[in-house]
Amino acid sequence: MFRTALRNVSAHKARLLMTVLAVMLGVAFVSGTLVFTNTISEAFQKSSAKGFDQVDVAVEAEMQEDKGDTLGKRSELTQALLDAGAKVPGAASAVGVVEGYTAIADKDGKLIGGGFQSQGGNYWGAKDSRYPLTDGHAPRGANEVLIDSQTAKRAGYRVGDTVRISVDGPVLAPKITGIFTTDDGNVTAGGSLALFDTASAQQLFGKKGTYDEIDVRAKPGVSQTALKAELDKALPKDLVYTTTGQELADDQAEMISASMSGMKQGLLVFAGIALFVGTFIIANTFTMLVAQRTKELALLRAVGASRRQVTRSVLIEAFVVGAVAAVTGLVAGIGIGAGLRSLMGSFGATVPDGPLVITPGTVGAALAVGVLITMLAAWLPGRRAAKIPPVAAMSSLHAPATTKSLVLRNTLGALFSAAGVAVVLAATTMSGSDGQAPMGMGAALLIIGVFILTPLLSRPLIAAAAPVMRVFGVSGKLARQNSVRNPRRTAATASALMIGLTLITGMTVMAGSVQKSIDKMASSAIRADYVVRMANGNELSPDVEKKLRATDDVTAVSPLRNAPSRIGGGTEYLTGVTGDAIGKLTDLKVDNGSFEVGGTQVVVDRTTAKSHGWKAGSGFTVAYEDGKKQALTVAGVYEGNELIQGILLDNATLSPHQSDLADMQVMVKTSDGASDATKDRLEKALGSNPAIKVQSKQDLSDDVAKMFTLMLNMLYGLLAMAVIVAVLGVINTLAMSVFERSQEIGMLRAIGLDRKGIKRMVRLESLVISLFGGVLGVGLGVFFGWAAGELIGTSLPTYELVLPWARMAVFLLLAATVGILAALWPARRAARLNMLTAIKSE
Repeated sequence: MFRTALRNVSAHKARLLMTVLAVMLGVAFVSGTLVFTNTISEAFQKSSAKGFDQVDVAVEAEMQEDKGDTLGKRSELTQALLDAGAKVPGAASAVGVVEGYTAIADKDGKLIGGGFQSQGGNYWGAKDSRYPLTDGHAPRGANEVLIDSQTAKRAGYRVGDTVRISVDGPVLAPKITGIFTTDDGNVTAGGSLALFDTASAQQLFGKKGTYDEIDVRAKPGVSQTALKAELDKALPKDLVYTTTGQELADDQAEMISASMSGMKQGLLVFAGIALFVGTFIIANTFTMLVAQRTKELALLRAVGASRRQVTRSVLIEAFVVGAVAAVTGLVAGIGIGAGLRSLMGSFGATVPDGPLVITPGTVGAALAVGVLITMLAAWLPGRRAAKIPPVAAMSSLHAPATTKSLVLRNTLGALFSAAGVAVVLAATTMSGSDGQAPMGMGAALLIIGVFILTPLLSRPLIAAAAPVMRVFGVSGKLARQNSVRNPRRTAATASALMIGLTLITGMTVMAGSVQKSIDKMASSAIRADYVVRMANGNELSPDVEKKLRATDDVTAVSPLRNAPSRIGGGTEYLTGVTGDAIGKLTDLKVDNGSFEVGGTQVVVDRTTAKSHGWKAGSGFTVAYEDGKKQALTVAGVYEGNELIQGILLDNATLSPHQSDLADMQVMVKTSDGASDATKDRLEKALGSNPAIKVQSKQDLSDDVAKMFTLMLNMLYGLLAMAVIVAVLGVINTLAMSVFERSQEIGMLRAIGLDRKGIKRMVRLESLVISLFGGVLGVGLGVFFGWAAGELIGTSLPTYELVLPWARMAVFLLLAATVGILAALWPARRAARLNMLTAIKSE
């Protein structure tokens, strides 16, 4: 039986080719993902580890606990602590580290690094071996700065150039006095790093006389743990805690691994989808091969082969196919991993140098996935083959599916579908986080149920295309009849395409609806013409508000300033606003009372008011971060949203209790309204700062649209693999169907159907099957998109369902295109059959 199985594989190489390709693509996706993420993770881990080579023990500030109404603060690392750390036994040196956000503009005024990886710090001079200088000298004073070599290369900066820099809003223009190299992971990932002298860094980052961290080097022969023990003895435990450099490196490696894990899991999900779609092709292929070898298998049974041996022979064939596909997929996956790493550079992301990482786990996973998926998908056809009675050798015909089996299948499919719909509908009544798991389970049940019912659904849905098919005459009629001749085969072929289009449609519906809801939120909640914020979301300097207020045509300005407080024994964040201006800048629905902010009058969003049992006129006592208390009164309760929520009070009341004033954003209204000229005027008032965004409501909407478009394009690209596999499935089914119907096609040619008619028949059959899968996929996608939207709507009050009719039409057009393209080769092959040879074939 083993030799028979190998001979069968060899005899059906062409028919198994598409199956091999489908499995190979899925395996390549899996192995490519593992190679890529492992390579990137190891490169960043090694790069970050180099950054800790100069740190034996790090001293960091301890967070103090809340005591009653007094908020706990992080202790400060003072010069005295630095000096004490440098004097402990075993310490060779100690340096204080100052860090903060520092945006660097290129020569065209554009932000380098996108803002999120733009960092700054202090340089310790000649003894600072973390950042060795390659050119120039150390900075002296606030008007001098060092920049990293990669940033200098990207922007074309040299020593002596003046560079535009922003720390918290206002623009600085220091001179570049030196360029240094660094293994900092943020820089290698495409960010930037600027270094000032220590005093200037402390001043710029609001840490006068203090440090963010103290790094201590050990003397030769002193271990990190021994030095840590000495520091723990010498430094106050209630103010600081210590960590060895090795522990920091291990923690950083774990963080990098965890961050890569999310990407890996996401990519593997799409690889799993492609493999799941591939199982339909495998099952279809082996079902058709078994059907074509009915006589052969029955004769094997007649000469003594047992059912188990017949099943085993089919599984051996699947093993060989899976092994070939797995090996070629692994090789292709290694190439994909290397290609993805190179591709990152074209998107502006820089990856640290390092070898391509191919672990035994990657090899094992690729081989296991390819072989197991193929064998599992082929098991059911093999089991069916074993049930062929020896007497079937007389006729070489499969026993048709019994009425009992069809009733059982349809009943099972109906139960799964009903259970899936019920669970999904139940999940829509739950809150966002609680409903996620039930909705996922319900979606899985519904997809399984629809797949089981697809043979039943195929007849009425394909019959609906009959009026159109009549236009094509005899070819159209034959194509429709061929489509429903074997409903199970049609179902398996269409289901592969259905799954991909279900996911694509569902995500498109959700993304469009969420974008619309955010647009609606911005337009309904904000009256301001512009919102000003830092590019990376960091805090703004209060100077920004002052400059905006002094600008011509500005009629109202309000910063939004966050501050922690203690209310009723718990921590609550307050939002400071300009009391006499906030009403002109927002349009928030007031449920109770009035929207009056000033003095001790505050307004509270509905959720916060409900949690405390407040209403208009309620009073409460707040303890500010400086420990002082004040009685406040609720003037009104408003409907909050993702943009504005919480307790709003006047900055004139809040600011005296804050040690460091900083704004999250500033809202601006002008006499001329939003226009390009007004926006330019505001940007110039802020020094044309690349680190600051001046955004109108339309700009905010466009940002959301860009985010969703990017996300959707990425998801479409990842799901393209599943669609390609589905196309291979349609090609494979049609090609094998043509072979199976060779005699019939020969007869059609003999009685007058020309080659064009044969081609048209095969193409129309493919088109009908593909559109059948497309209609099911779009329909399920809309249902899942609606259901997920109901879940999102529990936390997004402005959510409303938006059906992207144009895109859904494109998806159906895509399904039709898939059908036409997939039929090109099978149709050509059918038309070229010799009619006499075909008639004589069995």
